[in-house]
Amino acid sequence: FIFRSSCSQGQFPLTQNVTVVEGGTAILTCRVDQNDNTSLQWSNPAQQTLYFDDKKALRDNRIELVRASWHELSISVSDVSLSDEGQYTCSLFTMPVKTSKAYLTVLGVPEKPQISGFSSPVMEGDLMQLTCKTSGSKPAADIRWFKNDKEIKDVKYLKEEDANRKTFTVSSTLDFRVDRSDDGVAVICRVDHESLNATPQVAMQVLEIHYTPSVKIIPSTPFPQEGQPLILTCESKGKPLPEPVLWTKDGGELPDPDRMVVSGRELNILFLNKTDNGTYRCEATNTIGQSSAEYVLIVHDPNALAGQNGPDHALIGGIVAVVVFVTLCSIFLLGRYLARHKGTYLTNEAKGAEDAPDADTAIINAEGSQVNAEEKKEYFI
Repeated sequence: FIFRSSCSQGQFPLTQNVTVVEGGTAILTCRVDQNDNTSLQWSNPAQQTLYFDDKKALRDNRIELVRASWHELSISVSDVSLSDEGQYTCSLFTMPVKTSKAYLTVLGVPEKPQISGFSSPVMEGDLMQLTCKTSGSKPAADIRWFKNDKEIKDVKYLKEEDANRKTFTVSSTLDFRVDRSDDGVAVICRVDHESLNATPQVAMQVLEIHYTPSVKIIPSTPFPQEGQPLILTCESKGKPLPEPVLWTKDGGELPDPDRMVVSGRELNILFLNKTDNGTYRCEATNTIGQSSAEYVLIVHDPNALAGQNGPDHALIGGIVAVVVFVTLCSIFLLGRYLARHKGTYLTNEAKGAEDAPDADTAIINAEGSQVNAEEKKEYFI
């Protein structure tokens, strides 16, 4: 913002508000468009003269002259502190004296945030409370939480004024219940403030969650066959890492140690037979608890599996036999039908042949009825 003193004449000073980060350098500039050799002066909020034209009036090594002319008086204040904030005055010594104000705003930089409340390890299902805190911000800084790069909105925020009554201490508390998926996850507290030049300060806490093992048995083949080997793998996950697994069969020890070899998390049955049928159990234990998984083994006969997988020849043969039988029956019935009707024709023709000039008349005469003559004729045709 540029301020101009109210004046009916052409001479007046021009100043501009300045914002600077604590520890930085502020440049205060006062300009005059028209000046007939009239002096310019800068004074601080306590009304102490800093510079009168090019002459330094206050013994402060942080304050230096930048430029001095009839049209401009610019000075610099280095290593700015919060106490330097306030209203500075540029005076043009006309009659009467004309002044313009410039407000110097000093931003308090927030300290690097700290996360507290985490004690390792945390048990699965426990309620965790983390607090992120930063001091020295002016104005009060903003705190945001992120977990797996996703912002968490439901948090508590507290702002308190510091002892100097200029800066603030802000804190934010995050509450959530942990599970095994949180193990190794980074929870981030981010502090945003205008003094940080769009580069936020962050604090990170990597979570360590302890949980009971999860167990799963994976067979090397979906169809175990007699005479073939089988490997059962006990896949267990947990924190702390589970101890060596325990294999049992039908609630007892493995019946044939020479043929059933345990190596790490694997149970290797060298060659299967029907006596291996049963329920195999794998147990995994850590300091948090114990879990188990079961696998029901059914050893298949290789010949039976081959028969199940191949075509059903008996079924195909039965269908072919039925088709052939039906075909033969049809041929036999058709032959009988043709033979019977051929005999009827010959008999009728013979009966009427004596007094009939042709075949049609013979058939009609054989029946002795004029009514059925057309039917016989049609049948002949």
